[in-house]
Amino acid sequence: MQNNHEKRLAIVTTHPIQYNAPWFKLLQEGGKVAIKVFYTWGQLEAGEKYDPGFDKAVQWDIPLLEGYQYHFVKNVATDPGSHHRRGIINPTLNATIEQWQPDAVLVFGWNFVSHFNCIKYFHKKIPVLFRGDSTLLRKQPVIKKILRTLYLKWVYHFIDYALYVGTENKRYFLQCGLKETQLIFVPHAIDNKRFADTDGRYQLQATDWKKTIGIKADALTVLYAGKLEAIKNPSILIEFANRFIGQPVHFIIAGNGPLEKELKQLAEANPQLHFIDFQNQGIMPVVYRLANFFILPSDSETWGLGVNEAMACGRAVIVRNTCGCAIDLVQNGKNGFVFDTSEIDLLYNAIITVVNHPEQWQKMGAASEEIISFYSFENIVTAI
Repeated sequence: MQNNHEKRLAIVTTHPIQYNAPWFKLLQEGGKVAIKVFYTWGQLEAGEKYDPGFDKAVQWDIPLLEGYQYHFVKNVATDPGSHHRRGIINPTLNATIEQWQPDAVLVFGWNFVSHFNCIKYFHKKIPVLFRGDSTLLRKQPVIKKILRTLYLKWVYHFIDYALYVGTENKRYFLQCGLKETQLIFVPHAIDNKRFADTDGRYQLQATDWKKTIGIKADALTVLYAGKLEAIKNPSILIEFANRFIGQPVHFIIAGNGPLEKELKQLAEANPQLHFIDFQNQGIMPVVYRLANFFILPSDSETWGLGVNEAMACGRAVIVRNTCGCAIDLVQNGKNGFVFDTSEIDLLYNAIITVVNHPEQWQKMGAASEEIISFYSFENIVTAI
């Protein structure tokens, strides 16, 4: 796809998000590929959308529709959304894409009616590329796992190439019947430059904010930022934080969601546990700098792009082994820790050993920044 003459790539995805729109723009600016993004959710176009994970309507505060061609395809689903298979139904999608005459199509996710129909429709007409970040980490009953694998092998025989995001995702595609020659490494990335603090202003804002929260500047601080829903397992943070009562360690939980009220009740007895509301993308470089460590305790997480963001901010990271990014982004003891909930004592001991050694927090944070530099939008564009 990198010939001297410009090729056309149609991209099919549900709605504009902060993790994709910037590299869509970068790909267009590269001059080797002309892209057009076909957004299939349709509802309110780029406006506010209700997110059940945050339990509120969310509209991102960074531009998501600049620098590339796009088209919002009419969605006729009775319950529109990306939360279920029949939430994306676009009768005109394939014809609309065909009118643009692409040389290839890249589809994000197959588990929507229209997306799978699109994959099947363009099979053997033009190259079909696929982007999805599923892994094998989530435990399933043996029979269900066997049946699902057989079904997925049928699904993926319609695609030509899978753009895998990391090690666990590659293992998944191989088990689903794809060959090594069909797999292209296109790393999961965020806008590392946007999270960098070249003039130090983000850190200054974070220092002031910590004071208003009531955290001393020299106290080790651990941050969770995300949805307060069951699959993210935020309740384990309360249990973990309670082990540090009396130690110079504070925890910040940033976000909203269905479990918010329950979590706040559980945290009432711990003065070292602090809550802040959901924060939009523009302020997140400051939010990550409230802490020395970022923690992701999810029961299941195909990747965990919050870890990328924290690392781009020079933070050490603590990631559960059920998260897809752990094997690629976390080097135990170097830039953070990978943990299992059955070994929470080991994690506690690891944190205790660095509590009074801020130079180690900084060293681990610097290692994070170095590791994450490879996981960039530029490398996504190069791979495509």
